[in-house]
Amino acid sequence: MSKIVLYGMDISPPVRACLLTLRALEVPFEYKDVNLLAGEHMSEEFLEKNPQHTVPLLDDDGALIWDSHAICCYLVDKYSKSDELYPKDLVKRAQLEQRLYFDASILFMSLRNISIPYFYHNVAVVPQEKIDNVNAGYKHLEAFLGDNSYLTGENITIADFCCGATASSLPAVLDIDPETYPKITAWLDRLNLLPYFNEVNNVGAEKYINMLKNELTVECS
Repeated sequence: MSKIVLYGMDISPPVRACLLTLRALEVPFEYKDVNLLAGEHMSEEFLEKNPQHTVPLLDDDGALIWDSHAICCYLVDKYSKSDELYPKDLVKRAQLEQRLYFDASILFMSLRNISIPYFYHNVAVVPQEKIDNVNAGYKHLEAFLGDNSYLTGENITIADFCCGATASSLPAVLDIDPETYPKITAWLDRLNLLPYFNEVNNVGAEKYINMLKNELTVECS
């Protein structure tokens, strides 16, 4: 049995970001599915490991870490043979971490604020303001990409894994128009060239989109 265990649910963008990082690092690990919709994250056993009762949760030989961004940073720092995925240069690392905080506080939050009310409270009517927040996230992402192939330059990093897992799930609530957002579209196409991206990310993203897309309606103002 691998000493690394990742607890998660494949429809979750943060979980998929960690899976992408693990696959990029070629680190052996065990994956344990936790069905949030069935309340498995509220079990006594899980709460002992993560009192915040969220996924992903990493157990690395007894070291328990949650929040996908913290997990991805930890994995690269500990297991990568180079710093390409998470540079040690302070300026490059600060730029990358800005993208991680953007994902955590803006991009993923715009999705979570729509999906959580639906999944747990069956709220299917979405205020236009929440859709506008998704669109604002797209605009920032398009600007961050600029003329670069990836979010912080010409090399793929964990910022691409984290933001890519979220961005590929956001069409559940708002499609990414390739004419309005050509750089996001081209960036996601580049990520899809990774040999493990479809299996690790797209399968779960498609499940997520199919669960939400035809169930939500935008509230008319």
